[in-house]
Amino acid sequence: MSRPTTSGPSQRMLRVGEQVRHALSETLQRGEIIDPVIENTVVSVSEVRMSPDLKIATAFVSPLGVGDADSVVGALNKHAKFIRGRITGALRQMKYMPEIRFRLDTSFDNFARINELLKSPEIARDLDDQNENNDEDEG
Repeated sequence: MSRPTTSGPSQRMLRVGEQVRHALSETLQRGEIIDPVIENTVVSVSEVRMSPDLKIATAFVSPLGVGDADSVVGALNKHAKFIRGRITGALRQMKYMPEIRFRLDTSFDNFARINELLKSPEIARDLDDQNENNDEDEG
């Protein structure tokens, strides 16, 4: 019997990613990182993607209320080893503690851009025309 080929993450990768996300969120909430860029910033960890071997965790973060989000992500990457040590207790069951890489989460920007496109007059007109054609076909 052959294994199905999927390009998506395994159930284990998703479960471990969620555990790492919770551990990161708790560590960032406690304010244990001494860095002026991070201390006064609320950081939301929206997703953590694990590598197939569970040795690399890519955390997608959104700094809230900050003009320069890249500086916050840079500061988090600078303190990644310290953060890794702080989350070790929450991930005791893992054989290897993953290396953490922080990336800026741009998914909210993408959602906003798509929402604006859907609200544009040209798209609204096309959607209305399509709905009218469907009504005529049904009637």
